[in-house]
Amino acid sequence: MTGSAGPVRAAERSRRAARHTSGGFTLIELLVVMAIIGTLLALALPRYFRTVERARETVLRHDLSILREAIDKYYSDLNQYPDTLQALADKRYVRAVPVDPFTKLADSWVPVPSEDPDHPGIRDLHSGAETNAADGTPFASW
Repeated sequence: MTGSAGPVRAAERSRRAARHTSGGFTLIELLVVMAIIGTLLALALPRYFRTVERARETVLRHDLSILREAIDKYYSDLNQYPDTLQALADKRYVRAVPVDPFTKLADSWVPVPSEDPDHPGIRDLHSGAETNAADGTPFASW
């Protein structure tokens, strides 16, 4: 009787040992995976942030173009420049004064007044952002 119980216990012990060792990942495996993920993030994140900055610059260029075109149309229709940017929205030349993508404010635009005393008002505008673009030019000069 003792002879037959021995092999059963040995098989049971080996099954338990197999369950313990195959139940999860080792610390080395987890560290390797974390190192791979860290390397991929180190390569991808700078490119992502550059893309976001480029997109914000594109939005700024587009907003400036739309506002300048609206100022020109306002002048062509009414033979005067708008007193404020809100006047462009009030007269439906733009739906609303856009938010500057760098300052996150709609009232940070820097208006350039007209030099003609017969036609006062806003002739042009620039961004109110104090930072520089990717090419090194200040946003305030756009």
